[in-house]
Amino acid sequence: AGHGDSPPSDMVATEQGRVALLDHILQELALHRPVLVSPSMSGRFAVPFLLARGTRLAGFVPIAPAGTRDHAPERYQQLQTPTLILYGDGDTGLGPRALQSLRHLPRHQVAVLRGAGHACYMDRPQDFHRALLAFLRQLG
Repeated sequence: AGHGDSPPSDMVATEQGRVALLDHILQELALHRPVLVSPSMSGRFAVPFLLARGTRLAGFVPIAPAGTRDHAPERYQQLQTPTLILYGDGDTGLGPRALQSLRHLPRHQVAVLRGAGHACYMDRPQDFHRALLAFLRQLG
């Protein structure tokens, strides 16, 4: 909220509010144990949701997400959500920074897309989809 044409929202001003919003959306869509794919700024919603409600997810796919450093390694270590950490090798900012935090997730794997920048899913869509589909197949 507050990006593009969306109006600012008090609900998303706090981490608790962002978790509640995402929780509400998943309930409204009647999604049972979805895989949450989270690029860039959506990490401000997805990472707190993972930490608060990770058991509601079948998997988590952070793509150089924002907000990972806001939480201690011990919080990540407690989670059992299967995770595919994705980023482009040309992303020298959020990708490697997020990896430093997310590598504490016990059930993680990493896919680095060669020749891709921050929006690696746009730079290398076939490689992105190949990595994502392989991860989804592992989840059964």
